Amino acid sequence: MAVVLKKRKREVGAISYKRGGDESYLRPQYNEKTPPCKHTCPSGNDIRGFLTTIAQSEEYGRSIEESYEKAWRVLTQTNPLPAVLGRVCPHFCEGECNRKGKDEAVSINAIERSIGDYGIKNKLQHEKISDESRSEKVAVVGSGPAGLSCAFQLARRGYPVTIFEGFSKSGGMLRYGIPAYRLPEDILDAEVSAIEALGVEIRYNTKVGKDISLDDLKKDYKAVYLAIGAHKGWNLGVPGEDESGVINAVEFLNKINAGERVEIGNRVLVIGGGNSAVDAARASLRLGANPQIVYRRTRDEMPALAEEIEDTEAEGIHIEYLAAPVEVIRDGGKVTGLKCIKMELGEPDASGRRRPVPVEGSEFVIEADMVIPAIGQGPDFTGMEQFEDNGWITADANGATSEVGVFAGGDVTNKLGTVTEAIGLGRKAAQAIDCYIEGVDVPKEYPPPVIKHTNMAINYYTASACAEKSHVAVKDRVSNFNEVVSTLADEQAIEEAKRCLSCGMCFDCGNCYNFCSYNAVIKLPKGEHYKFNLDACVGCKKCAEECPCSYIDMI
Repeated sequence: MAVVLKKRKREVGAISYKRGGDESYLRPQYNEKTPPCKHTCPSGNDIRGFLTTIAQSEEYGRSIEESYEKAWRVLTQTNPLPAVLGRVCPHFCEGECNRKGKDEAVSINAIERSIGDYGIKNKLQHEKISDESRSEKVAVVGSGPAGLSCAFQLARRGYPVTIFEGFSKSGGMLRYGIPAYRLPEDILDAEVSAIEALGVEIRYNTKVGKDISLDDLKKDYKAVYLAIGAHKGWNLGVPGEDESGVINAVEFLNKINAGERVEIGNRVLVIGGGNSAVDAARASLRLGANPQIVYRRTRDEMPALAEEIEDTEAEGIHIEYLAAPVEVIRDGGKVTGLKCIKMELGEPDASGRRRPVPVEGSEFVIEADMVIPAIGQGPDFTGMEQFEDNGWITADANGATSEVGVFAGGDVTNKLGTVTEAIGLGRKAAQAIDCYIEGVDVPKEYPPPVIKHTNMAINYYTASACAEKSHVAVKDRVSNFNEVVSTLADEQAIEEAKRCLSCGMCFDCGNCYNFCSYNAVIKLPKGEHYKFNLDACVGCKKCAEECPCSYIDMI
């Protein structure tokens, strides 16, 4: 009897592949992953997106100008203040950058600044998400980063938005808490103007709770977003601080940034270790004083940005570590010094840092003409007392408070967070307000898994050093408030963007196509990358093993 062979088409995934004695029934699939930079960015910026847009200009036949504008539009989907954040963001993204598994993190923050500056220079205008014009009005209280972010996102959705600002200019702590040598006023003005161009109205010198009541806002507006910031500096709680010669850092920086003259004398002592302390000390130096910083822990525990501490030290400002204030010393009402006590570090506290413990009998005096406490700050709840909860406002993850139609975010809910956190909170609140007005639930987000460098073919990439930021020489900067750090040149920014590994997303390296021995990878038109012909695939895993960015999973 003759043997009849029947031809049968293989079902996808039905054939196994033997390699080294192991059978594989797995098949490759292209799956985007979340890069750690985006995962750790409180603003939710598509960092990989704007970096690769610039890096791949030549491959996609775009001019660098076209790529910069496209990158600006990618970035401003989530952050309307890229030039501002490019100067003041603590760049959590760089701390988790997978490039550190190879050499150094990509200078993401520096490229963000370059993109933001390009947008300002070329007067780029934001685009709305929808052409629909909504009738429901929304009030935003405060024009700091959270308020501006929320107003921006609502205006993009077509809502009429009015920001009520108690000061004479916009920006909140961006303007009144950060010195011009870090954030020039014209940079902030330009990016706020672009937000206003969407139709956002800002009413200045209008303090909600004083000039207009919150109840009146609730009558005229469908929803209210409280982004009142934290503009009240905390006192030291020591004898002698309640008279002249002591001014908290919040008030001091506010006056300096508002152009007021502040008599501070020669010997200035700043108490604290955060960015406000560093800013107050460096501002004092530029006003002609001889400042020192007193901090109760060590340099390792200072919450100020590392690069700001380095600049402070480079400018010759002494930091007295492991010391805490005990009493402001006076002579005839005039400040002459600060009595301090030495500290030692004990067990970690709630912040995770080791708790400073006084050393008995170690008191000493530092001479001073002015003492500037920079130990913290809080909100002013005048006219909004019903929302105060232990000094702050309690809101859910979307910014909703206990009162229907009232949302809150920024420092007032985040207990003195960062600017990038405020931007993210404002964006989330805008989405929640939109859903509240529409009468629907806020959609849940399910981002792809985060990819780590340990799961990437990291050796594919060539090692390279990150771009160096240029600083104005110390001798040329300590007598003025001119900007200290410069924006990267275009050539630097382009080369730095090329250091991005494109973690979890195809960048057309071609490895999967080149290493496949079975013609199972099909090259698609530019920008569409590749696809698999699973009928030809034998599950050898070579494509996944050779994919540098871990875009391929075997399933």
